Amino acid sequence: MWQRFSWYWAVLCPSNAATLIQEDTSKNDVYPPLWDHAPGNIENFPVHGNKIIINAWNYQERLGVYKILLNHSAKYFTAFGSNNIGNILWGLPLQHGWQYYTGRLEDPSNVTNCSQKAGQQLCISVRSWWACVNYYLSIIPFLGAVEAGFFGQLQHEIEILPPEELRADFCYSIADCRFRIPAVMDGWKAYFQVDHFFIHTLHYLWEPHVASISYAVPNLKYLSGPEASFGEDWANAVDFIAAIRFSTDLQNTNHFQAFLPQRMLSECDNAPFISDFSPGQNKILLSLCALHNTNKLTGMIQPCSMYILYLILHQYNSTHNHKEKVMAPGRLQLSKVSCKF
Repeated sequence: MWQRFSWYWAVLCPSNAATLIQEDTSKNDVYPPLWDHAPGNIENFPVHGNKIIINAWNYQERLGVYKILLNHSAKYFTAFGSNNIGNILWGLPLQHGWQYYTGRLEDPSNVTNCSQKAGQQLCISVRSWWACVNYYLSIIPFLGAVEAGFFGQLQHEIEILPPEELRADFCYSIADCRFRIPAVMDGWKAYFQVDHFFIHTLHYLWEPHVASISYAVPNLKYLSGPEASFGEDWANAVDFIAAIRFSTDLQNTNHFQAFLPQRMLSECDNAPFISDFSPGQNKILLSLCALHNTNKLTGMIQPCSMYILYLILHQYNSTHNHKEKVMAPGRLQLSKVSCKF
């Protein structure tokens, strides 16, 4: 890991942020980009008018929300590996990091200058579908943890800064979110209730995770074309991944994310024939599409859907174990599945 600097140094100076991002990319870190520079304590955020203010539309500050959750929950995962690697909350910031370095947090419409190419290294666009869905998997869990008393008694109330536009799509405080999405808040609050002694179980994590996505996805329509199809396929797959209680620790999540596309999909992309994607990435894209189409046809989890999920996980396990994947004869051939993005 590279030398630690004060996290706000990168926030205040875009040129410094660009330098740090280049350093981070060259390190091939297992952690999300700029993880070492994200705030690790609630006290790192500014206080104004007796309120702790968090800018959820700044990548580093949103990443800091995750880092605080990881730091405070580390003591519950000491039996699952050193350095907090067994913490099942890793799936959330690692997914956020993947969205960041693949450009999925930028403005896809190019109407605003919220993009790394425009020099806004840490900007998260409210026009990004991925960023907006992620809001419900970052800020809402964090507020649920605060409400559960996970961080103890805080001296100041937490307030989330709204975006410059589309403000009605989100909530910004515990009271606001509890009024607007009580069931989702209940799920995250239950997960962070330490006294139930099940904080390490996947059931308590996946239940509010699925609820967050189920609420967010139907209400957010900022994508079109192949990327929109992929986003819907990915959101659908979460239901199945949750059903098998996939462990989202540091190692598992990193290995699985290696099969996700390293850039936004374009109109000319057609899996499994995307030339700059690996065979594994092409297969996963096609598998997610087939899983979604099967689910839409049946309306529920069916043996065919579960078999497609098996193929997805088999691809993951085969590569993880450095073995060549062999398709069983007579089984579903994904290369013959019709999946147009």
